[in-house]
This record gives sequence, structure tokens and C-alpha cells, in this order.
Amino acid sequence: MSSEFEKNLDKYADVIIKIGLNLQPGQKLLIGGPVFGFYGVSLELAPLLRKIVKKAYQAGAKLVDVMWKDEELTLIRVQHAPKESFEEYPTWRIEADINIAEAGDAFLAIYADNPDLLTGQDPERITALQQTNFIHNKPIMDYVVKSSLNWAIVSAPVEGWTDKVFPDIPPDKRKDKFWDTIFDICRIKHKDPVSAWKQHVNNLAARASYLNQKDYKSLKFTAPGTDLIIGLPNGHIWHSGSMTSQNGITFTANIPTEEVFTIPHKDKTEGVVKGTKPIYFTGSLIEDFTLTFSEGKIVDAVAKKGEELLYSLIETDEGARYLGEIALVPHSSPISQSNLLFYNILIDENASNHIAFGQGYKFSFKDGETLSDQEFSSLGGNNSLIHIDCMFGSNEMNVDGIPKDGTTEPIMRNGEWAFEI
Repeated sequence: MSSEFEKNLDKYADVIIKIGLNLQPGQKLLIGGPVFGFYGVSLELAPLLRKIVKKAYQAGAKLVDVMWKDEELTLIRVQHAPKESFEEYPTWRIEADINIAEAGDAFLAIYADNPDLLTGQDPERITALQQTNFIHNKPIMDYVVKSSLNWAIVSAPVEGWTDKVFPDIPPDKRKDKFWDTIFDICRIKHKDPVSAWKQHVNNLAARASYLNQKDYKSLKFTAPGTDLIIGLPNGHIWHSGSMTSQNGITFTANIPTEEVFTIPHKDKTEGVVKGTKPIYFTGSLIEDFTLTFSEGKIVDAVAKKGEELLYSLIETDEGARYLGEIALVPHSSPISQSNLLFYNILIDENASNHIAFGQGYKFSFKDGETLSDQEFSSLGGNNSLIHIDCMFGSNEMNVDGIPKDGTTEPIMRNGEWAFEI
């Protein structure tokens, strides 16, 4: 690898530790714990991990540990394990994350998988594996939705994924191209990327602050195929990529991030939304999908491709048919302008306005970290085992805020912000 690549890789590790985690002296760091089910770090990423671990210790970390993985072992399990064994789960992974969370330490997930790993495998086995993962990851999700600690999810190219994203360039050039793209969309090529990130998250925070001051009762989305009103609960809070954990550490959970987001009222979404980018989930695509809502619930779901998968997701549990997040992203975001589908929700969600059906974030209410599931639900929050993002923004989308007096105010026009900060 070139010296320029090594320099950028070093700066990427710096951004992950200083901006993503904002790791504090004396904290332990677990890398590869099952955040959102993305557990384990590919052995292929050892060069990046070594830099991250070095930066962590330089930041004062007490201990850094890594859970490694080999994706081929997942494929072998799906192909050869007894069918009745898919309810089994390595619970020591969850226990490790819980220990980190309860101690006020930090964890980092690296979401970097081969999207085609399980393509063509028995769908019943894959579904059983997914359901088991959802169930066992619920305790970790509880810590995340309460913002109990500083955590982050980042990504990096691995074999198979590079081929999926860049099939039209020579195979020996794909990984270099992918890394170059990661450095672009993560603002690593700036002379001082940490400063660039601080400015970026401050700009996003200013957008969130504006929306919090407005305290809209609902949002209206209009675009070709979309006519949707999302009600917002009393006391909702808009967040940007930068958040503060219960232990007082400000962190940026997703690198990259381009969104501001809040929580919808579980029972107050009405209308139709048409997806503008596919939903990718465990080796399969859901394409050209349309969701119809009544009293907050998905009452109809159609897709030209992957409709059976879409229905299996929204049937996961009672909360899976209701929304847990609404996020605003300008069409001019670097991810959108790349014109790439990354088959990775960490990146793809930052290309477009999106909703998520399933679990809502308790930290989207004031003092929400202390709420029980029942109290959260009584305020309009949604509880579920899943959280699936669906992109529906475009350069043809208009977004209006509706105050309590019923008037409308522009938030976005033609996919771009319609207010100054």
C-alpha cells in the first residue's frame, strides 16, 4: 500500500477514536461486540484494527479487546448445522457487551460483510438465524436506545463486498477504489479530518436545534409516489450524529453520518411512502417497495422484488409494523452524490431521508433513558426486536413542518434544506 493510503488509514483511525467514540482516559473498549447484530471483526481488517487499538491506548484506554470473526463460519453453519440448532446463540458475546455497558465503558462495531454470503441458502435457516440474533441482541439494543454509553459503528472494505459495489472495474482495483470512496464519504482526505468532522457535526446539531425550537406536531412528505404525514409525539427531541451518553460523553455513533432524526408517534403515521433505494437485508434486496400506513400501522406492503422478505420483517413482532425513527438527509450528501448502492445500511441510510420500522430510541424524549418500555410506549414510542431503515428521499421530495396551529412551514425543497442556520 502507498504511503498516502497509510496516512489516510491512520487519519481514519484517529476520527474513529476522537470523533466516533470520543474515547476517554480510563475507559475500556470492546471492538466487535454485537451492536445491532454486527458482531465480530473480519481478520482481513487487522491492519485497520491495529491502528485503532494504538489510537485507543494513546487516548488513555485502560484495556482494548477485539472479537474476531470469519464469515465463512457463518456460511458453514447455515449449510451444515442441524436445523433445530438455530435457536442456539453464543451468549458470552452478549454478556461481554453488557459488562462493558454497565461499567460505562465503550464499544465499537465494524459493519463490513460480504452482502452475498448467504445468497442461495435455505431461507428458513436464514430466517431462524436472524430471529435468534434479534432476540439475543435485545439487551444490547436496550442500552443503545437509552444512550447508556458511548459507542460507534464504522465500516471498511472486505472481500466480496468490494466486488458487489464495484463490479465494473478490474478485480485488482476494487479494494483500492472502495477505500478511496470510504475516505471521501468519511471526510478523511481533509488536511485535518478531526476538525472537519467537528464542523460537520456542529452544522448537523444546528439543524437539529432549529427543529427542536419549532416543536412541530407532524411532518408532511410529498414526492412522486409518496404522500405521507408522520405525527410527532409531545416532547420529542431531534438529534444529529453527535449525542451525549448517560455518562456525559459526547460521541458520534455513525461514521459516516449526514442525518438529523427523531422519533415518530407510534400511532400517528398516515399515507403512502414509496422507496427510492432498495432495502438490503442478509443477502437479499427489497426493491421498488411501497408502504401504506393507517393509524401508525403498516397496513399494506408491496415490492417488485423481495416482497416475501419485507413481509417476514414486518411480522417479526407487534412493533415491527410501526415506525421507530424518521430521519432527514439532504440529497446533496456525499453518499447520495456517489450514486452507489453500498448494500450496507450504515452508509446507505445517509444518502436519503429515511424511516425505520421497529424499535424507537428512548433518548429521543427528555430523560427518556429512565423510561420503562411501558412508559416509553405511553408517550408514543415503539418497542420492537428490529429496527429496519427504509430510504425514500430524492431530489423531488418536499418536506413541511406542521405546527400545532395546523399551518405548514418548509423544511426541505427538492431534497435540500429550506431553512438557514
